[in-house]
Amino acid sequence: MVEKMEKIWMDGELIDWDEAKVHILTHTFHYGFGVFEGIRCYQCHDGSSAVFRLGDHIERLFHSALIAGIEIPFSEEGIFEACKETLRANDLAEGYIRPIVFVGEGVMGVHPGDNPIRVSIITWPWGAYLGEEALKKGIRVKISSFTRHHVNVMMTKAKICGNYVNSVLAKREAVGRGYDEAVMLDTEGYVSEGSGENLFIVRKGRLKTTPLTSILDGITRDSVLRIAGDSGIETTEEKFTRDELYAADEAFFTGTAAEVTPIREVDDRAIGDGVTGPVTRKLQSIFFDVVRGRKKKYEEWLDPL
Repeated sequence: MVEKMEKIWMDGELIDWDEAKVHILTHTFHYGFGVFEGIRCYQCHDGSSAVFRLGDHIERLFHSALIAGIEIPFSEEGIFEACKETLRANDLAEGYIRPIVFVGEGVMGVHPGDNPIRVSIITWPWGAYLGEEALKKGIRVKISSFTRHHVNVMMTKAKICGNYVNSVLAKREAVGRGYDEAVMLDTEGYVSEGSGENLFIVRKGRLKTTPLTSILDGITRDSVLRIAGDSGIETTEEKFTRDELYAADEAFFTGTAAEVTPIREVDDRAIGDGVTGPVTRKLQSIFFDVVRGRKKKYEEWLDPL
């Protein structure tokens, strides 16, 4: 359950949590035509708070809107500051931030017409997306029967609300069969990503991840690629198949929600020794040091609250 907070930012002002309501004829509710972001604020080792790569997330939100053909009625700087304002209004030292741009009520039917474009920012406390144990011991995943979107079927580089029905179907299937998460293949049969995460494998100390073809350009993915390069870990971005995933020494998911989550098993096959491997553990450790402000090298990624 999402923990109820005091305030939500709605169309330019902070309002009470219980007053953040929309009409049942809200266009996005019916057709999924809207865009959103997922962002995290962390409490740093010195007691201060900082939002991880806030500027990059807001830039991606506006790129998603551009791709979808939605004009956000606020500036990037305005949404940037509103995210921090909402965290402060809810007295959150750390938490999750969900900006969402949606089409309001008015015309019904597939074409949204001149319906108003509305913007909301919600913040709440949120721990490990897949559970604290998942971060330590890893998770069990299943190759989904649902295929990831083709690039000419949906706009795969945008966080469009309706895109995630594909993810919901895959996740429900996996969880319903006793797994923690799904791995989705692209339309050519290569490994794409999870239901809401990018995916990495490790083989003989080398790191590999799916290139930016059918996948979202993950901000945590980008962070891990840079951290790995700076740590002397060889990295490649190239397509790979499910059998290469099965035979990997290590595998892990990345994402704002998932952070760096090890994968210990795929389709009932143990990955490596079936425990979190040394490369994954190293990257996970550095990542959490970065977001907690312990690595000066990456301090430009942290926006103080």
